[in-house]
This record gives sequence, C-alpha cells and structure tokens, in this order.
Amino acid sequence: MIRFIHERYQKRGLETVELPTQGLLANNRCGLQGKLKVWCLQFMLISKLLWPLLVYEICSTTVEATEAKITKFTRRWLGVPPGLTDVAMYCHKAKLRLPLESILEEYKCGKVRLLSMLEDSEDPVVNTLCNRP
Repeated sequence: MIRFIHERYQKRGLETVELPTQGLLANNRCGLQGKLKVWCLQFMLISKLLWPLLVYEICSTTVEATEAKITKFTRRWLGVPPGLTDVAMYCHKAKLRLPLESILEEYKCGKVRLLSMLEDSEDPVVNTLCNRP
C-alpha cells in the first residue's frame, strides 16, 4: 500500500512538471490576443500550478526551467524584445510595472510560508514529526 502511495506521489510530481508546457502550448494555439493570453497564463495556469509545486517535492531548478518557458511565451505574446531582462518583467519597483508574478518567487514564498506554518504549529502530531518536544 505504501509503495502504491509513493508511486502515485511521484507520478503526480511528474504531471506537475509537464502541466506548464501543455498549458502554454494550448494557450499559444488559441486565437486570443497576446495580452489576453498573458492574462490566462497569470490567473489560470500559474494559479493552477502553485499548489502542486507547494505540495510535491519539486526542485527549484525545475521551477527555474518552467519560469524560463513561461517568460519565453510571455515575451512572444506581449511583443517585447528578447533582450528584455527578467528583472524588467517581474520587478515591482521599476517605473514600468507589469502585473506579472515570477513563478520562482511564488514557489519560494510558498515553501517558506509552509515551513513557517509547520514550525509554529501547536498540533502534537506535527510536533512529533518535526522532532520537537
């Protein structure tokens, strides 16, 4: 039974890695304008992706590769030059602020939030799992 759960867990993690590529290609094939494709990406695909990234053990290099794919499609849809840096796309302190969120930053914040929530938990089961008295 435990082996089945472990295999299912690994399969779900792999599905999570493949989800952005499938979503980006489907979004690219639809007949919407570029800015609407970016909206679909930001509010539908990324939102759908963040929870599995938090739950399953996926390394940050995989998330970085996913963000590179997302950035490539976003640049294409917005019509910005390929030389535009990620800092310009995801910075919230620049003069030109795009309402885009970096999936890597959201991933890191989610992991820290989860760890903080578990460390501050008063549940005895969580405390025993974290090896705290």
